[in-house]
Amino acid sequence: MSSDFWDARYATDDYIFGTAPNVFLASQAALIQPGMHALAIADGEGRNGVWLAGHGARVHAIDFSAAALEKARRLASERGVTLEIEQADVLDWTWPEAAYDLVAAIFIQFAPPPGRDRIIAGIRRTLKPGGLLILQGYTPKQIEFATGGPPHAANMYTADLLREWFGDWEILHLAEHESFIGEGTHHHGMSALVDLVARKPD
Repeated sequence: MSSDFWDARYATDDYIFGTAPNVFLASQAALIQPGMHALAIADGEGRNGVWLAGHGARVHAIDFSAAALEKARRLASERGVTLEIEQADVLDWTWPEAAYDLVAAIFIQFAPPPGRDRIIAGIRRTLKPGGLLILQGYTPKQIEFATGGPPHAANMYTADLLREWFGDWEILHLAEHESFIGEGTHHHGMSALVDLVARKPD
C-alpha cells in the first residue's frame, strides 16, 4: 500500500485508532522502565508511542504516513511528552543492530510474506540482548470477524508461527484468544488475537 493510501486513511481530525494505548501493551506496564529506548513500529497516530513516553521510555516512533505522524506530534504535545518521530517504510528501513531495549509491534500486519519475514528479522536484529518484544496481532480467524486488520490470512499470526520465529528467546507470555477491542473506529468489535511478550537472550 502506498503512502497516499495511508495519508488518505488518516486525513481526518479524529484519531481513527483512538488516543488510548493498546490494551495488551498497557497491561505490560510493569515491564516499562524509565530511560529504556523503545521502538514503536508503524505507530500511526502515536497512541502507543505516547503512552510509552508517558511511562518514561525514550521512544522512536516510525510510520509510513506523514499525516499520521503529524497527529502523533499533536498527541505527544497534548500529553506533554516527546517522541523521536521518523517517516519510514519499515519494509525498506535499515534496522539498527542491538539498538533498543523494547520493541512494541502492535497490529503491524500490513505486509504478507516475504515482507513480513523481513520485519521479523528486523525485530530480531534491532533489540539489544535482554531486550523485550511486546506484540499483538490478529490470527487468521480475524477474517471472519472483519472488525479490523487486512482481509488476508497470509498477513496474520498464530501462536505456532510466533513460536517458530521467537522460540529461541525467553517467551514470557504467548496466547491466542478472542476478545472485544475498542480502539477507535478501525479496530472495534470481537477480534481474534494473539499476544506475545518475549525477551531476547543476553
